[in-house]
Amino acid sequence: MLPPHQLHTLRTVLATGSYAGAAAELRYTPSAVSQQMSALERATGLVLFERSAHSVRPTPHAQLLAERAAEVLAMLAALDREVAAIARGEAGRLRIGSFPTASARLLPGALATLRQQRPGVEIEVDEGELDELLPRLLAGELDLALAYRYDSAPAGWPARLVETPLLREPLSLLLPTGHRLAGAGPLRLAALAHERWVAPLAGSPGALNLDRLAARAGFAPRISFRSNDYSVVRGLVAAGLGVALVPGLGISETDGVLAMPLAGRPPRRAVSALHRAAAPNGLISAALTAIQATSRLSC
Repeated sequence: MLPPHQLHTLRTVLATGSYAGAAAELRYTPSAVSQQMSALERATGLVLFERSAHSVRPTPHAQLLAERAAEVLAMLAALDREVAAIARGEAGRLRIGSFPTASARLLPGALATLRQQRPGVEIEVDEGELDELLPRLLAGELDLALAYRYDSAPAGWPARLVETPLLREPLSLLLPTGHRLAGAGPLRLAALAHERWVAPLAGSPGALNLDRLAARAGFAPRISFRSNDYSVVRGLVAAGLGVALVPGLGISETDGVLAMPLAGRPPRRAVSALHRAAAPNGLISAALTAIQATSRLSC
C-alpha cells in the first residue's frame, strides 16, 4: 500500500511548485520532502521527478499519481473525521438490550433525549429477559444492557461487566378493587396466603422472588396464572382472577386494579445498566447519563 503521507506530500510539491515550497507548507525540511519523494518512486517503480542541479520537474507519472491520489486522500480524511466523531460519541451505532418494563418506562424518554443531542447516532434496542441479554452483552453483540435483581434473589454480574445503578423500586401488591382487603392500608404478605396468585414465569427471577418472600411469610403461593407481561398481569387482577406482586415499573393506572404497599420495609428490585469494562463505544457514557436522568423521574 502506498503511504498516504507520501501521496499528500507529492500533491503539495505539485501545488507549490518545489520541494522548498512543500517543505514550508508542511513544516518539513526540504531534505525530508526529497526523501519522501525518493521513497515514493521506489514504492511505485515510477520516475516522478526529473532532477537537475538547481531544480526538479514533475513527470506525467507524478501528475497522474497526484490526480488519482486526490480521491483516496479525501476518503481517508473523511474516515478520520468519522472515527474522531465516533470516539467523541457524536456518531456511530449504539446497541441496547432491555427488559420489557424498562423498555416501556425508562428508554423512550432517554433515547429521545440522546437522539436530540446526537442526531448522527444510530440506536438499536433489542428486548429480552436477563438470561438472553447477558450472553449477548458479553459476546459484544450489545453495547449496553438494562438488568434487574431482587433483594430476595440477588444476582451477581460477571467481573468483565461494569454496573451503573439506576433505581431501586419497591414491590407492591396488586388487588382487584373489590377485594376484601382493598383500602385496608399496608398489608403483610401473610394476609394473602390463601389467595390465588398471578405470578411471573416459572424459573424467572420474579418467580423466585415471590416464592422466597412467601416462604418467609409462612406459605407457598397458589399460582393460577403466569406471565412476565405486566399488562397481562394487571388485566388478570382486574378480572378478579388473582393477586400479584409487582415492581414499581410494572404499575400503571388500570381500571379495576388497586396497588397497595407492603407493611414494614418493602422488598425492592434494583435496576442497573451494564456494559463491558473494555467496551470501546464512546456513546455509552452519553446513553448512561440520559437513562439515569429518566430513572430519577421514575423513582
